[in-house]
Order: sequence, then structure tokens, then C-alpha cells
Amino acid sequence: MFSRAVAVLFFTLLTSTCVHAERLVLASASYGKNIVAICDAEGKILWSHPTAGPKTGHAGHHDIQLLDNGNILFHHNWTTITEMSLDKKIVWSYDSAVMNGNKGKAVDVHAFQRLPNGLTMIAESGVGRIIEVDKDGKINAQIKLAPGGTQHTRMARKLANGNYLVCAENPGVVTEYDGKGQIVWDYPIKTRVFGATRLKSGNTLIASGSGNSVVEVTPERKVVWEIKDALPDAKIVLKWTTFPTELDNGNIIVGNCHAGEKNPQIFEITRDKKVVWQFNQYETFGNGLACSQVLNDQQSALVRKSLAALSGK
Repeated sequence: MFSRAVAVLFFTLLTSTCVHAERLVLASASYGKNIVAICDAEGKILWSHPTAGPKTGHAGHHDIQLLDNGNILFHHNWTTITEMSLDKKIVWSYDSAVMNGNKGKAVDVHAFQRLPNGLTMIAESGVGRIIEVDKDGKINAQIKLAPGGTQHTRMARKLANGNYLVCAENPGVVTEYDGKGQIVWDYPIKTRVFGATRLKSGNTLIASGSGNSVVEVTPERKVVWEIKDALPDAKIVLKWTTFPTELDNGNIIVGNCHAGEKNPQIFEITRDKKVVWQFNQYETFGNGLACSQVLNDQQSALVRKSLAALSGK
């Protein structure tokens, strides 16, 4: 007979395997791939759509979001954000190249977010601002970004407290702005930083981009957790780290861009630095998978149900 400990371990492994098998991955890449796709945990493509890609061949799409209604918010190119339904109808778009005073100006969009109130937050590099626009493209809120971070903004998110957490690749700093554009916190990481998220604990988890690391810091800027360069036990080399995400169980999802075909583009790691899931779909996404969203159970179920309904038409 199994001992109780063995039975618990078996159930845990079985449950973990089932959860990973059920989860879906929403991702977008360019670098010649120019695709937005939904895959299962093993990499099978369930839905995909081509994008125009960036204006140059050396950069990739940097943000993506599954919305509560099941639609996808993604880059079509460096300035155009598109909301598309799973039956591939464009239901909303916004072009920062021409909207709200930007015509004729140099502008790139690397981050956007549909907010709970229905507005869309857009971080506009070049002109150096964050705006929130309604469905008609009207600006409802706006802040200026600090000098030095205006040209190279990467991941940006509006926090539950109403502030904005913004990564600037150059000069390599994560900055929290309040609703008036005042800096209330920052962390100079001194790399071409890509992503950051505010954890339930109040700490900030930072994907350092070119620093090949993920680091957790307290509000007092003390480092309390870090992975860097490689995870030898899992034989994973870290490269351009992107999109750090905290799961409900405390595990962390990390994007691992530019790491080559032998390394996963996404992986899940525990707090004791054990890798429990890897996603390596180099053939589909190539070496430029910077933005992804690992869907939770509810989101995955919504997408599967919607795709099943569409296939039955």
C-alpha cells in the first residue's frame, strides 16, 4: 500500500500535470515570425493571426492581453493597438502615430493595458507620455514620463493604487509614478530592463532584460530573491528576461526572450528555484518572443469554449 506521504505526492504531481496540460498560452512575436497565437501548454496552436510586425526587423512586439470578453488586445505594428475577437473581427483600434497630437512625431508603443473601467492605458515612447483613452480615442488621463525614460519605455502597468509602474530600458530604471506624474518610487537596475510587476507582498518583481535575471526588491530597495544567468538544474540559460508574473500559488512565470532554440521562451519557477514547467516553441515564435500571457483556469476555459463554438459553426 502507498503511504500517506507517497499518495499526497502522487496526487500533487498528477494535479500539477493536469493544470499545466489545461493552461493556454497567449503570445506574440515578430523578428520575421509576425504572429499572435494561442497555444496549449504543449505548444499546439489553437488560434493564430498574422501581424504586420515592426517597421524594422530587429525588434519584436512587446505587449499582449486577453480581455475579460475573450477578445485579444495586441500590437499590429509599433504604433497600432488592435482589439480582435476570436472570430477575427477588429472591434477596436488605436494608432498612436496619428492620434491626439502625435501626427508627424516620432512615437513607438511598447506597452498598453485595458483597465477595469474600460479605458485603455497606452505608454507612448518618443513623445514620452502615458495616456488613458476611451473607446472613441478621447484622452481621459495623461502623465508625462521623466526625462531619460521617454524614448525607451518598455513594460508599463497601472497599479491597483492608481499609480503607474514603468520600465525604462535606458537609463535602466523601474519607476512608479502617481496620477499627476510625480515619481513616488524607483529602482535603478542599470540594465536594459524590460518588465516589472507589483507583488501581493508589496515587493516589486523585475525582469532585467539584458541583465539576464529576475530580481525581487522590497519598497526599501532590498533584494530578497533573484535568479541570474542560468538555472543549472533545469539546464536553462537566461537571456532577455521579460514579463514576470506571480501566480496564486506563489510561483513565478518568466519570459526568456533571445535565448535560442535550446532554451524555453517561457518557464514557471517556484520560490525555491525549481522549474516546474517549460514552454519552448521555437519553430512557431522564433527567437523574438518578448510578450506572453499564461492564461489562468478561468481564462483558458473561456477561450476553449469560444473556440469550440466557432469550430461548430
